[in-house]
Amino acid sequence: MSEVEIGRGKRARRAYTLDDVAVVASRRTRDVREVSTSQQFDAYHLDVPILSAPMDSVTSPASAIAIGKLGGVGVLDLEGLWTRYEDPEPLLEEISHLDDVQATLRMQEIYQEPVKPELLRERLRQIREADVTVAGALSPGRTQALWRTVVDAGVDIFVIRGTTVSAEHVSANREPLNLKRFIYELDVPVIVGGSVTYNGALHLMRTGAAGVLAGYGGGAASANRRTVGITSPMATTIADIAAARRDYLDESSGRYVHVIADGSISTSGDLVKAVACGADAVMLGTALARAEEAPGRGWHWGAEARHARLPRGERVAVDRAGTLEEILFGPSHSANGLSNLMGALRHAMAANGYSDVKEFQRAELVVTDS
Repeated sequence: MSEVEIGRGKRARRAYTLDDVAVVASRRTRDVREVSTSQQFDAYHLDVPILSAPMDSVTSPASAIAIGKLGGVGVLDLEGLWTRYEDPEPLLEEISHLDDVQATLRMQEIYQEPVKPELLRERLRQIREADVTVAGALSPGRTQALWRTVVDAGVDIFVIRGTTVSAEHVSANREPLNLKRFIYELDVPVIVGGSVTYNGALHLMRTGAAGVLAGYGGGAASANRRTVGITSPMATTIADIAAARRDYLDESSGRYVHVIADGSISTSGDLVKAVACGADAVMLGTALARAEEAPGRGWHWGAEARHARLPRGERVAVDRAGTLEEILFGPSHSANGLSNLMGALRHAMAANGYSDVKEFQRAELVVTDS
């Protein structure tokens, strides 16, 4: 572990972003037609290791269905506009036309409308009837109140997603969510995060989670570092949590917990390096917000951007890069890394002689001087 001295009374660990590392070509290559990006997540088969971020600018019921039919999993924000309003399209259109000064204040007003359980059930029903994997996300603070509605509505994968989620939340004001008891009582696999440390992830794995989100999420829409001074470079975060997965596999006598990189993955190169650092899958926000089908209409924001008291993010312009199918599978007409993400992953795996995602996690990395 590399540490540097900040001053006489404080030392810090050196950590790396995805921009700081690169994959090293190996001695062997493989025919790209023999490379597979598919894998099994609990009872569900994924053709591509992609989950959409549960953000209103990324995932609507329609785009969740589209992502599911393309082989990934669309995760709907169950506290977003689709569960607050019968028809959120006019509000999404309004948000796309707000100027930067008005955007945060107006979004705070829009999101004051309460979540309606009947709309939550209806949105999940829409996705389920399309015969794709049904996934929905709640924040830790709303899970106690809404989880029964979500499970009864027929969700296949339950996601508990926050900026920082721990297995040992302390509160004198209200009873905290007991993750271990909660997950044990559910009949569906649970993905939980974000987590950014080895110890934090190991504790989440011990609660029985099927997957752990590595990172804070939010991507370009997050201003967490600027507002509260907290961040965690993603290459180091993924590698640390992958180490926790390995150690928990031994500790639990063979129980495998999926590591899902969540945050700072905007291009195909980012995705490739996230997998090489140890991720089983990635949760994409900005990359999918660029799709023609994305409800954000070329804009991107997360729950942090509309927080009622302390916004830790903002609405950002991401423009359009093509359809969902073009972003995931091409064809690409540019070398900017914004489209054909799966083609880039398959090419990187083949160029290094690996046949599947788990093999590619063993790829050699170097630290660059970028």
